[in-house]
Amino acid sequence: MVLLDLLGRRGSLRLLWELRSGPLNFRALQEAADLNPSTLNARLKELRSAQIVSLGDSGYALTPDGKALLDSLLPLHGWAERWARNSRQDS
Repeated sequence: MVLLDLLGRRGSLRLLWELRSGPLNFRALQEAADLNPSTLNARLKELRSAQIVSLGDSGYALTPDGKALLDSLLPLHGWAERWARNSRQDS
């Protein structure tokens, strides 16, 4: 599946997460996502090509499809937090 391949690449999901609150310029996004410039450029190019991220006057932002994708992933985030809590309790 093309989407899972894209989201599985280093930094892709992190970029979606960092853009959840609104647009960020390249430097702010690089700092927030802790990615080197070449990896960040590659991911942004791929996410823009997939129409998940756009570049506007305010910086990089999630498109409506990007926001819908992030909304679809939020239940997974909740599951991961519960799993992590349970894993710590089992240790």
